[in-house]
Amino acid sequence: MAEPTLSQVFGSNATQDSTTFTISKADLASVSLTASANNTAESLVVAILLKAAAYLKDSSQQLDPDIQVTIADSGFPQIITRNNIQYRQVTFNVNLQTVDTGFVLDPDDY
Repeated sequence: MAEPTLSQVFGSNATQDSTTFTISKADLASVSLTASANNTAESLVVAILLKAAAYLKDSSQQLDPDIQVTIADSGFPQIITRNNIQYRQVTFNVNLQTVDTGFVLDPDDY
């Protein structure tokens, strides 16, 4: 099989050229992002993480050995306290797999 495509991971409107990478906020609606001119950086990161996690999961990797990145929700939300306020914390595991040639984390290997 082939490497996952931009549209499979980030949505049908995802594009790139030699200098830009574009993800449409409309494609992030499927993970509950409400698009606005003022989305926070953190809300966009979470939306991208959730969108990518929907495709880059362990079960997809089992069907397609070209998937080298998997993202999984730990499945166990926790309540943590910070500054005397309780927060719900959800942990995601991001696994990066590449042929072992020594440890240098290089995005070009994925």
